[in-house]
Amino acid sequence: MSQIPTLDIRRFDSDRDAFVAELGAAYREWGFCGINGHGISDELINGAYGVFKAFFALPDEVKKKYHVPGGGGARGYTPFGIETAKGSKHFDLKEFWHIGREIPRDSKYADDMPANLWPTEVDGFREFGYGLYQALDALGSRVLSALALHIDLPEDYFADKTNYGNSILRPIHYPPITTTDVPNVRAGAHEDINLITLLVGASAAGLEVLSRKGEWIPFTADEDTIVVNIGDMLQRLTNHVYPSTTHRVTNPPGDLARQPRYSTPFFLHPNPDFVIDVLSQCITDENPSRYPEPITAQGYLEERLREIKLI
Repeated sequence: MSQIPTLDIRRFDSDRDAFVAELGAAYREWGFCGINGHGISDELINGAYGVFKAFFALPDEVKKKYHVPGGGGARGYTPFGIETAKGSKHFDLKEFWHIGREIPRDSKYADDMPANLWPTEVDGFREFGYGLYQALDALGSRVLSALALHIDLPEDYFADKTNYGNSILRPIHYPPITTTDVPNVRAGAHEDINLITLLVGASAAGLEVLSRKGEWIPFTADEDTIVVNIGDMLQRLTNHVYPSTTHRVTNPPGDLARQPRYSTPFFLHPNPDFVIDVLSQCITDENPSRYPEPITAQGYLEERLREIKLI
């Protein structure tokens, strides 16, 4: 497999065995795959990007009304210059917003999943933002079903483990870069924390994936493609059968650096009390368990948020 493939998820219904085999092979090799045929409308995606761009264009003093000090960025706005890739000396060149799952406030998960904030200054922000959240949540569930089948789990294995997942939609704004000597990059080399990430709007150049050979491979998807990658929680659960691959967002050359960049990843998480314990299907003599100690999804999330300076 010389390049990261893109697969049509409609084949999960029409050509299931072949699709599952190809998808599993892509993730075992790359930890990344493009997904098209997903059925998420351009109207929803473009509408969401429209309201996100409108929010980021607001004055800083307005945006900072929605920053929650001490909240770890769980909901609302996180200003420029805070998040720092694990092990990096320099913060990322971005600001972002977090939309989480809407749950009853008397839910047992309410302490771990705060209520959403919604900016009143941008019409349609809630409608388009949460609409995109729900669409990506449903698509992610289909991808997880296929990944489960590939490692001999029931198709619905993840269904009751992610139905109250602490998943996050993160609209990101990378502002124009106006100086040539910044040591920072838009997003430093990192791996994602969650089960899988679905990235809408990866059609702008900048995303690079680290291959098994140690080479940075650019992955600029077609406009109708959503990039889906494995996160550390799924890597841990599957004992690295599905690898969580290092990736980054580089600064563009020349005048392109003076253009803003927007992207919207959806981080699909398990339910907070899900116990991440290596699956027996993924333990062999050649691949013994790398994680003898289980950990809850919430405990793992908090551990990682400290590492990237969000809490």
